[in-house]
Amino acid sequence: MSNAHPTGASVSSAVLPSERCTAAWSVLANVPDPELPTVSLCDLGIVRDVHVDGGVLQVVLTPTYSGCPATEVISHSVQEALLGAGLGPVSVKQQLAPAWTTDWISESGREKLLASGIAPPNGNASMASTGQAQPLRFFSRPVACPRCGSGRTERLSAYGSTACKSMHRCLACLEPFEHFKPI
Repeated sequence: MSNAHPTGASVSSAVLPSERCTAAWSVLANVPDPELPTVSLCDLGIVRDVHVDGGVLQVVLTPTYSGCPATEVISHSVQEALLGAGLGPVSVKQQLAPAWTTDWISESGREKLLASGIAPPNGNASMASTGQAQPLRFFSRPVACPRCGSGRTERLSAYGSTACKSMHRCLACLEPFEHFKPI
């Protein structure tokens, strides 16, 4: 027996909610961020929760910032991927608090950014080992070049191709690169 959904997607009623959530996480691990397609929404830490409520797969997303222009595209991509995998019906909810921070980017996500020529955020943006909010000291740290690894770099512009990145240049290899700004 299956539960039909208006979009035509259906999920078998024999599938346990926990199995459905596990399958959803697997699907979402492959949904790319529209502005940073080398990393997934899960790599960025945008997907905060997946659970089943009343037969509906609920996905909770926290945008990188409340005015992110890709928010609608991300929600649509999540729904499309999950419905395409037969995991519907699906509902996507935005949760703005706690606010997203670059600390939520996975180690795999940081490696993927680096491999694509984008310097990942350096340091811990919001917490020290005490778990308490700390003054933002990461701006004084040098940004290592993602191409040659040199710490001899300079910022050219506070903004790159998106508001979450800045433009830098390596003084060793002279290559320009973007840096994902810590938030």
